[in-house]
Amino acid sequence: MISDNIAKVENAIQEHCMKVGRDSREITLITVSKTKPVPMLQEAYDAGSRDFGENRVQELVDKYDKLPDDIRWHLIGHLQTNKVKYIVDKVYMIHSVESLRLAQEISKEAVKKKVTVKVLVEVNIGNEDSKFGLPKEAVIPFLKEINELPGIHVEGLMAIAPICENPEENRMYFQQMKQLSVDIIRENIDNVNMNVLSMGMTGDYQIAVEEGATYVRVGTGIFGER
Repeated sequence: MISDNIAKVENAIQEHCMKVGRDSREITLITVSKTKPVPMLQEAYDAGSRDFGENRVQELVDKYDKLPDDIRWHLIGHLQTNKVKYIVDKVYMIHSVESLRLAQEISKEAVKKKVTVKVLVEVNIGNEDSKFGLPKEAVIPFLKEINELPGIHVEGLMAIAPICENPEENRMYFQQMKQLSVDIIRENIDNVNMNVLSMGMTGDYQIAVEEGATYVRVGTGIFGER
């Protein structure tokens, strides 16, 4: 089932890329494996998944040694500063940087462990009280505040669009994210890349792909309902 679902998602990515003239190789599917047991992750790995997204530090650390070491782990959930030290040398990328204090802590631990951590700045694109992330207008000033921190490298942006019945409703948020990334490129900030736009989940990843996502994060669409 898991391998069929992965194939289904990959086909949908390809189809929506063709629709807008994109190359599907520009897009990385992140298998969101939070709360899922190791055997299910192994099954997804055997079906070709190499990028896995976890929400909680403890869960990521627990799974880290039990699975193949060519997995690229993505921390996609809210990260508390006191948990940073456990993952800086384990994750491929942290998607949820949204405060100076967190960026400084990642920098401090990265320097200590002699690694460079790839990070994404989380944007609260729908201005929802229930979500973490920076308001859109705060992102460029924030990047100028953190770009010189040693041991971290900004690779792009991440957003969680509002939950909605019709995925079309989120198109405007994905368009705004794409435009924000273009505005940031124009600012030409040292040590800041906009290679990654992490947006789109099970309910709306097809629309995100059409609007420029380079990472889509799919859990339910691969593993089924929790």
